[in-house]
Amino acid sequence: MTSNFKRLYCFALLTLLAACGGGGGSTTTTPVSTAIKANAVTVAPTTSCSAAGTTASTASIASNTVCMLTSDGEIVVELYADKAPLSVANFLKYVGDGYYSNTLFHRVPKDFVVQGGGQTTGGVSKVPTYAAIKLESNNGLSNLRGTLAMARSSAADSATSEFYINTVNNTGLDYTASNLGYAVFGKVISGLDTIDKINAEARWSGNVESPATEVLLYWAKKLK
Repeated sequence: MTSNFKRLYCFALLTLLAACGGGGGSTTTTPVSTAIKANAVTVAPTTSCSAAGTTASTASIASNTVCMLTSDGEIVVELYADKAPLSVANFLKYVGDGYYSNTLFHRVPKDFVVQGGGQTTGGVSKVPTYAAIKLESNNGLSNLRGTLAMARSSAADSATSEFYINTVNNTGLDYTASNLGYAVFGKVISGLDTIDKINAEARWSGNVESPATEVLLYWAKKLK
């Protein structure tokens, strides 16, 4: 598992914790399991976006939209190339390559974010296929509930394939004069209930930020 979001989560908790180790020091009352289980549904139930997702895409004024199917449901996002051109182009390259097919939402810290794009089943790290991109956090976009952003390490220009979706308003992750922040580059326009379902998954007892049963991202496809 990459350390990108361990550092991100630590950053968000710095006002509460003097140090942040495995698990980020978070607490939860969500039931836990003794081992991470493989998802029983390994084959996508459909290979195309739903009518509702397609309608949301058509209604969006954004130039680019992407549909993602997970084991917990569908997500459609619009992308803001005018605000974060490097992040959008990078994400679309991975989408176009089919890189995200059969990956996981492997970290789901409660009431924070859901993160994916970096692991396959069994917790196997997936090697990024493109160079890291320049940080675009100073673009006027905020880490509000439902927004899509790039995960990265403590190094500013280190984002590659991993992304996250905010499940709550996380303005502490925004760029400020004293904080590099994290680059928002899109927003969920259909399937916010899917995000909430992923974030509500029972946790693995070995790390309460990991789902007890793997949450699969079957595919991600560009709609426009």
